[in-house]
Amino acid sequence: MSCITNGSGANRKPSHTSSVAIARKETLSSAAKSGTEKKKEKPQGQREKKEESHSNDQSPQIRASPSPQPSSQPLQIHRQTQESKNSTPTKSIKRTPTAEKSHNSWENSDESQGEYVKMFMRGRPITMFIPSDVENYDDIRTELPPEKLKLEWVYGYRGKDCRANVYLLPTGEIVYFIASVVVLFNYEERTQRHYLGHTDCVKCLAIHPDKIRIATGQIAGVDKDGRPLQPHVRVWDSVSLSTLQIIGLGTFERGVGCLDFSKADSGVHLCVIDDSNEHMLTVWDWQKKSKGAEIKTTNEVVLAVEFHPTDANTIITCGKSHIFFWTWSGNSLTRKQGIFGKYEKPKFVQCLAFLGNGDVLTGDSGGVILIWSKTTVEPTPGKGPKGVYQISKQIKAHDGSVFTLCQMRNGMLLTGGGKDRKIILWDHDLNPEREIEVPDQYGTIRAVAEGKTDQFLVGTSRNFILRGTFNDGFQIEVQGHTDELWGLATHPFKDLLLTCAQDRQVCMWNSVDHRLEWTRLVDEPGHCADFHPSGTVVAIGTHSGRWFVLDAETRDLVSIHTDGNEQLSVMRYSVDGTLLAVGSHDNFIYLYVVSENGRKYSRHGKCTGHSSYITHLDWSPDNKYIMSNSGDYEILYWDIPSGCKLIRNRSDCKDTDWTTYTCVLGFQVFGVWPEGSDGTDINALVRSHNRKVIAVADDFCKVHLFQYPCSKAKAPSHKYSAHSSHVTNVSFTHNDSHLISTGGKDMSIIQWKLVEKLSLPQNEIVPDGTLTKAPISSVESAVQSDTPTPPPSQPLNETAEEESRISNSPTLLENSLEQTMDSEDLGEPLDEEPSREISKEQRAAPPPEDQQDPAPLS
Repeated sequence: MSCITNGSGANRKPSHTSSVAIARKETLSSAAKSGTEKKKEKPQGQREKKEESHSNDQSPQIRASPSPQPSSQPLQIHRQTQESKNSTPTKSIKRTPTAEKSHNSWENSDESQGEYVKMFMRGRPITMFIPSDVENYDDIRTELPPEKLKLEWVYGYRGKDCRANVYLLPTGEIVYFIASVVVLFNYEERTQRHYLGHTDCVKCLAIHPDKIRIATGQIAGVDKDGRPLQPHVRVWDSVSLSTLQIIGLGTFERGVGCLDFSKADSGVHLCVIDDSNEHMLTVWDWQKKSKGAEIKTTNEVVLAVEFHPTDANTIITCGKSHIFFWTWSGNSLTRKQGIFGKYEKPKFVQCLAFLGNGDVLTGDSGGVILIWSKTTVEPTPGKGPKGVYQISKQIKAHDGSVFTLCQMRNGMLLTGGGKDRKIILWDHDLNPEREIEVPDQYGTIRAVAEGKTDQFLVGTSRNFILRGTFNDGFQIEVQGHTDELWGLATHPFKDLLLTCAQDRQVCMWNSVDHRLEWTRLVDEPGHCADFHPSGTVVAIGTHSGRWFVLDAETRDLVSIHTDGNEQLSVMRYSVDGTLLAVGSHDNFIYLYVVSENGRKYSRHGKCTGHSSYITHLDWSPDNKYIMSNSGDYEILYWDIPSGCKLIRNRSDCKDTDWTTYTCVLGFQVFGVWPEGSDGTDINALVRSHNRKVIAVADDFCKVHLFQYPCSKAKAPSHKYSAHSSHVTNVSFTHNDSHLISTGGKDMSIIQWKLVEKLSLPQNEIVPDGTLTKAPISSVESAVQSDTPTPPPSQPLNETAEEESRISNSPTLLENSLEQTMDSEDLGEPLDEEPSREISKEQRAAPPPEDQQDPAPLS
């Protein structure tokens, strides 16, 4: 955001008040310099009320100044609303903005009102009055805060639209992924480690035969200039978390669908299927990063690719109505299609496995396991005999799809079904020996892996990872939400946090034990929440205008109310818990008197005056005033004792203190807005309880940490990547020891630990390859002096510009992915990538019958 100030002292009008010496205007423009900040365009969705009244505001004139500072050019910005972001997952890059010469504009503020700062958001002026205790605004400096964030825990798992993505490592850790984080979770010690090299959603995972090296593939993204960040595969060491190689930059389209290491040659090669229309199959010598062969497979969906375990030249792919056997020789791949013959051709061949004799097993959407044996056919004239794979046996295994086949160490087979949710153990002759059914509330089976001793691991469509045995049943190890996540609240004095999402689940988490305390299914999708100051109840706002009050310990329903019929965007109790403000998308703030420790509510009034939906609000400590923001960038103040009356002279509130600070627009926080912002780029903001820092959730998958107050444009921030979707909410725990962030479409909850930067050099990062163990004392010192792990070796011989932009990381950066703005150069953040939402094209194709998203857990 460009800052245009009145650069001449002669133009400043002296004030008659002693506390404010100078009256002048600071103008901030939301327009970026041409080409500085390309943004994603949120598709049209529902529009807020009265949006039509602003429909002519398509080409805002950004005021320029004759000051020596660089002027800003106006942008033509496509209309978009917060609602459209909520309702539509896809995002695209805006067209190149049209720049016009803007008129010079000088304004002096009214002497009676005092100094103010004005910025423009999509052409609309936002005026913020400077508090009286600021003697000279020019003396204000914003610096990087000494506090930094270190990723401590990730809640959730991506099982809903992925498969074969849960494995047990020799270290005793379960490896899986969510958002752009690959998690290594030791369920016995309750510890997590994290591989953070990816720049967007991780979609697939393969384990090297040595069980140490891992390959993970991601979808495409976009960088800060709107250029594509190409999908690629990262091969990394699961012990050191160092990146060993980056494969496929410029080769894959849309994303990496599935991949596998070779077995017969000890994992020298890697085969990859991308998500392009042709589903290209490539074979790599991954250590040399050389592509050995490439070929189109099919326009149909490809669900699995695997090297044959004993025949190094055979690769098998399968998917919609097909199985292909590929012979790889040098730089050529030859395809032979599997013929089903007298057997019914399935709609989907879902998964692959191998018997000890080299036979191939397939599981399909009809619930059938087919055994494909290699047979010798009659030689053609002039050629020798050749082997082809033909069906030798059919076994009806499951009612519904066979989603996964897992070959066990002892040679037996585990299969996982869809519709019947059964896991079946098969003996060496493929006779069923044991079976167990996964309870319905966990969803259908997406992945099965062998665990310790007689245990097995199961990943499900409702984002659970279960550990089970045939004798003892299942135990939950990992769980999370199954639909877009927005609601977040932290307990006022306990180590608890609450989340609510469009899956209608309300979940209470323990931030020390990193476990789910309880969950409850409510009648409507949840969007916002707040704890009563007593901590005994929590209020949940939904998409329909209804809101619920739940007992924070028993999860019992305490009260239920309805305000309007539109989405509720914010619930906020006053500091003493006697009042509750409910902000709605119908443009109103509803006020309730609260009694009986949060168990009784009576309507007190309604704040009317906003011309768009309410986005954020905060109370003053004396319960007299509310500050609120709206979807059209208004900052309004309300006098509650006077009947929820709008305060017309906003400068009257310039010295008002606020119990919390969650409004994204205001004098104390406007410096968090980057240049080129359109008003929906920051989804949430929260001030720490000690008033030292501000955390910001943006639309570009980033969490920011700013100094508080943040009252200068282009303020520097620490930036952190882990989410792969717009970050929807942030909240500090009660003692400011941790920050919680939530991802929208990635459905992840990420817990960050606040640590002191101490005397680290400029732009030094906090290493994140260290172990996180639970439980952790909630009152431990926030100062943590971890010894940085040595940076691992860089990928070799990479000259492509794309790799430098994607990996831009001596891998120490990959292990933290914190990007810090240089305090000496406040204008341009380092290596910021815009939001990479999961587009429909990048997702897997529509699943067969039993892959449909089931109803949420009760």
